[in-house]
Amino acid sequence: MKILITGGAGFIGSHVVRLFVTKYPEYQVFNLDKLTYAGNLANLTDIEDSENYTFLKGDIVDAAYLDEIFSVHKFDAVIHLAAESHVDRSITDPLAFVNTNVIGTVNLLNTARKHWADNLQDHLFYHISTDEVYGSLGAEGFFTEETAYDPRSPYSASKASSDHFVRAYYHTYGMPVKVSNCSNNYGPNHFPEKLIPLAIHNIKNEKPVPVYGKGENVRDWLYVLDHARAIDDIFHRGKIGETYNIGGINEWRNIDLIELLCDLMDEKLDRPKGQSRQLITFVKDRAGHDLRYAIDSSKLMEELGWKPSVTFEEGLSKTVDWYLQNTEWLENVTSGNYQSYYEQQYTDR
Repeated sequence: MKILITGGAGFIGSHVVRLFVTKYPEYQVFNLDKLTYAGNLANLTDIEDSENYTFLKGDIVDAAYLDEIFSVHKFDAVIHLAAESHVDRSITDPLAFVNTNVIGTVNLLNTARKHWADNLQDHLFYHISTDEVYGSLGAEGFFTEETAYDPRSPYSASKASSDHFVRAYYHTYGMPVKVSNCSNNYGPNHFPEKLIPLAIHNIKNEKPVPVYGKGENVRDWLYVLDHARAIDDIFHRGKIGETYNIGGINEWRNIDLIELLCDLMDEKLDRPKGQSRQLITFVKDRAGHDLRYAIDSSKLMEELGWKPSVTFEEGLSKTVDWYLQNTEWLENVTSGNYQSYYEQQYTDR
C-alpha cells in the first residue's frame, strides 16, 4: 500500500509518519510537506533513511504538483493533516488559512477523485480535523460526533469548511472518506508557539509565562502519541463515511495546567518549589477565545477499542523530559535555524 501523509513534518504529522513507517514496513509512506515555519524535518531524523519512507516537498495549494505526484506514485490512500493551525495567526491573517485549509483540501480531494476514478472503493481519503469546529461549551456537556458546527475563529471556520467539503465529496461523488476531530494535542516536537511548549521554554529560561485572561479557559488534552494510535485504528478499522472524535479525557483549566507545569519544572530543574509560578503573567484575552472544549470519545473507544495510554500528569512529565533532553532541537526551532535543515537536499518547486 502506498500512503500519502500530508503535513508529515509537522507536530502531529511527524508522529503519524513515524508510527506508519515503523509499524508497517510493508507500506510505502510518502510525507508531503511544504516546510513552512511549523514543518521541521528534524522531527524525523530517526526514520529518514527507512526504505519505506519518501519525503516530498510541495504545497497542497499547488494543484498541478498534486496531479504530478499522484500520477508518478499512484497513492492508494491519503491521510490529510496539512493545515495552518495556530488560532492567533488566523486572527492576523485569515486568508492564509482559507488557502491552505480549504483550497488545499479541495485540491487534494479533486486530485484523488481524478486518479481513483476507476476504482474509488479501493482507496481512502482520511481527513484529520479539530474539536474547535464545534464552538464553545459551557461548564457541562461534551462534543459528540453529532454536535452542530459553530466555529468561532478564522482557524476553526477554515477547518469546518474543509470538513464539510470532505463529507460533500463522500455524498456527492462516493469518495471513500473518514474524518476525525481531536482535542488539544501535546507532547514531543510541538512547535513552541503553543501553550505547553512555550511555557516549558520560558520556564526553563526564567522568562514570563503568558496566560490569556484569568486562565479559566478549559481544554481537553490529548497526548500526541495516543492521537497517532487513534489515527492508526481509524485508518485501518474505522467505517467509511464516519466521523470519530478523539479526546484525551483530560480536562484542565489553563491556569491549573500552567501551575502544574511550573511545579513539575521546578522539580526537574531542582529549583525551589513555587519559584516558577512567579513567572506566570496574565495577558489580554484572545479575541473569540472559546471557554471550554471537551470531547466524548465513547464511539472511538467502543467501536475500535482505543483508549488513552497515559494520564495528563504522566504525559506532561514525559513531555517535559523530552524538551529538557532535546535542548538542541528546541534552540534550533526558537532561533529559526531549523528552517535551513536539509536545504541542500530538498529544493523548492
